[in-house]
Amino acid sequence: MAKVIEGLYYSESHEYVKVEGNVAYIGITDYAQNALGNVVYVDMPEVDDEVEADEDFGAVESVKAASDLKSPVSGTVLEVNEVLEDKPESINEDAYANWIIKIELSDTAELDNLMSAEEYAKFCEAQD
Repeated sequence: MAKVIEGLYYSESHEYVKVEGNVAYIGITDYAQNALGNVVYVDMPEVDDEVEADEDFGAVESVKAASDLKSPVSGTVLEVNEVLEDKPESINEDAYANWIIKIELSDTAELDNLMSAEEYAKFCEAQD
């Protein structure tokens, strides 16, 4: 069973959102990194780019496949995780510690459209 962390928000496309005030950290879930295999490249937006809920903002490439990254929420990119430029495999080591982008949320109500940890765990079980 993939690791699921309480207190985060989850999307059906296997991204997570960790919220601190009006700032959100977005990354891929443990389930997603496990399905992808060894991550070799992460395509990320630029700082100050706008991301929209349910729109692509980048991609993760592994030795097995490439997968688009879909933003679960809307906002402005405050920071990208520069560690992933040199060590994309960090996502495989700990997907939750190695977020991909940090954004300023433009609409916190969008969080209501996402799943809780319990809902996401059930969603993943249904996919297996």
